[in-house]
Amino acid sequence: FPDRCVHSAEAQILADPRNEWTVADRYATDEMFDGMPDGWDTASYRIPPAPANRLLEHGDVVDLGDRAFEVIHTPGHSPGGIALYERKTRMLLSGDIVYDGPLIDDVYHSDIGDYVETLLAMRNLDVSVVHGGHFPSFGKVRYRQVIDEYLAQKRQAGCHLLQNR
Repeated sequence: FPDRCVHSAEAQILADPRNEWTVADRYATDEMFDGMPDGWDTASYRIPPAPANRLLEHGDVVDLGDRAFEVIHTPGHSPGGIALYERKTRMLLSGDIVYDGPLIDDVYHSDIGDYVETLLAMRNLDVSVVHGGHFPSFGKVRYRQVIDEYLAQKRQAGCHLLQNR
C-alpha cells in the first residue's frame, strides 16, 4: 500500500515485522491452510517490512476527501491500538478494542489497566454503528453492553482502577 499509517507506539512492528510481534507463530500454522503450494513452510515465512509513512496520534484526522475520521488512541489490546470515528455519521471503526465477542487482553502486548482506562474513556462516545476488527457489526446499545460487561468482569476480579467507579 502506498499509504501506511500507524500509531507511533507500533511503528517498529511495520518497519521490522517479527513473527513474535505479530502473533504469527501462535496463529499462522500449516494446519490452518489448505491448498498451499508444494514446499510451502509457514514457519519460514516472514512478513516483509512496510515502514509507516504517517504516524497517527490521538486526535489526528484521516481525511479521505468525502469522509473524515478522528483517530482515537485505544491502548489495551495493544499499545498502539487505534479506532477511527466518523463524527458526521457516528460510525466507529473500533479495531481490536471493542467488538461483539470476548475482548482479548491477555496476549503479550496487552495491558489490562490500559484496556480499562480506554473503555472508560470511550463508553459515552455517541455511536450509531460499530465495525469491530472481529465479529459482526452492532449498534449503540450493544456497544455499551460490551463495554459494561468487560468492566463488570474486571471490577469483580478486583481491578483497582474500578474500585471507586
